[in-house]
Amino acid sequence: MAEKRPITVATGDGIGPEIMEATMHILEQAGAEIEPEYIDVGEKVYLTGNSTGIPQEAWDSLRRTKVFLKAPITTPQGGGYKSLNVTIRTAMGLYANVRPCVSYSPVIENKHPDMDLVIVRENEEDLYAGIEHQQTPDVVQSLKLISRPGSERIVRYAFEYARQNNRKKVTCLVKDNIMKLSDGLFHQVFKEIAAEYPDIESSHYIVDIGMARIADTPEEFDVIVTPNLYGDIASDIAAQIAGSVGLAGSANIGDEIAMFEAIHGSAPDIAGKEIANPSGLLHGAIMMLVHIGQPEAAEKIHNAWLKTIEDGVLTGDMARGKAAVGTKEFAAAVVERLGQSPSTLEPVSYNKKTIQKEKDFDRPKHEVERELDGTDVFLFNNTLTVDEIGEKLERAAGESFEFVMMTNRGVKVYPNGFSETFLSDHWRCRFQKAEGKQVEQSEIRELLSRIEDEELDWIKIENLYRFNGKIAYSLAQGQ
Repeated sequence: MAEKRPITVATGDGIGPEIMEATMHILEQAGAEIEPEYIDVGEKVYLTGNSTGIPQEAWDSLRRTKVFLKAPITTPQGGGYKSLNVTIRTAMGLYANVRPCVSYSPVIENKHPDMDLVIVRENEEDLYAGIEHQQTPDVVQSLKLISRPGSERIVRYAFEYARQNNRKKVTCLVKDNIMKLSDGLFHQVFKEIAAEYPDIESSHYIVDIGMARIADTPEEFDVIVTPNLYGDIASDIAAQIAGSVGLAGSANIGDEIAMFEAIHGSAPDIAGKEIANPSGLLHGAIMMLVHIGQPEAAEKIHNAWLKTIEDGVLTGDMARGKAAVGTKEFAAAVVERLGQSPSTLEPVSYNKKTIQKEKDFDRPKHEVERELDGTDVFLFNNTLTVDEIGEKLERAAGESFEFVMMTNRGVKVYPNGFSETFLSDHWRCRFQKAEGKQVEQSEIRELLSRIEDEELDWIKIENLYRFNGKIAYSLAQGQ
């Protein structure tokens, strides 16, 4: 008998313990060679004062086993707690979120029987970095971070996934018609890497029309790669269209550690009723078995699950008004069908070639010349008029800078603004180097001192740069 593979298991919150019990029962009966280490994470840990929701002993287990099967976790809303999922993904370098969304028609009713797509979502960056500030009484900011190395490895992962799984096309979803720098970088990297995979078709959609097409014609997609926030939304849309969010599993892949889960939440409203569908977590566990080199067990469980739903054994979310079974009854039905295959639905087949581990790629060094062009100074003001602020900033500019413009919520209001523009108490004030001048950061510090002398309250600055002579900051209307 092969040595059992240690894995870390968290039973989670809400319906988590129920669906994890069902999932582990199926894994055991299918002969999965695993040795679970159970840890406590989530709501109970948050309430002890641990803001991460995961104690040190849990981190130790995860770093030791390098495989994490996790039931849904409740993240407190509106407080200071950061999502446990986000914390684990970023701390452990789980950069690739992989979510297959497959139609099970005609067993589970949907309008797209040929739907079979995989969403590969960047997992560490974007707005999910969780860097937020309240800067004035009226305005908060959330920083959207997109990096070249982060974009390179998720895009390359998507193309490698397509190649290893005989997928034919990879589609990029971004909003670079608006966010020209951040989403523009992701799209540019996509085009560069797509050129290295001539055997795989590549395409691109602006994210809003792309999601509309997922909702309308999902069968035209194969593999989708997209930044973090868009991927989160798109995968839930796709899973629901395929039949139910409750059916979809998810893999979070890093260079050393991987986490597997359902994509749905902890559903505290139905916790303890034994009616929850364990299928999403079970599909996460199937992906885990493939990842750890146990494709035979994965195939056995997946085909038994397909046979179960084909035979009409369905939980409430799948039954949609028809006769339904509870969590334990559904798990028992899957166990009863281990070794069987579906006849109407397509049986699955796994082999070790489908294990997703990224190759070691050498990231190229980019030679970049950076030139300081000026700075954006952000102010808090709720007393002075636009013209009064503008006059003070004109005086503060000095000889090294030209005061170019002032915006409010991204709209130019000085000079030559419109009285109809709605204003908040948060102002972006752009200073660019005067003609013929070279500016250093010391001169920006002097500029801030002059702004303070004008009794203006500056909040923060964002320096303006050119990279290899190209403007690397957003322009406002009129520039």
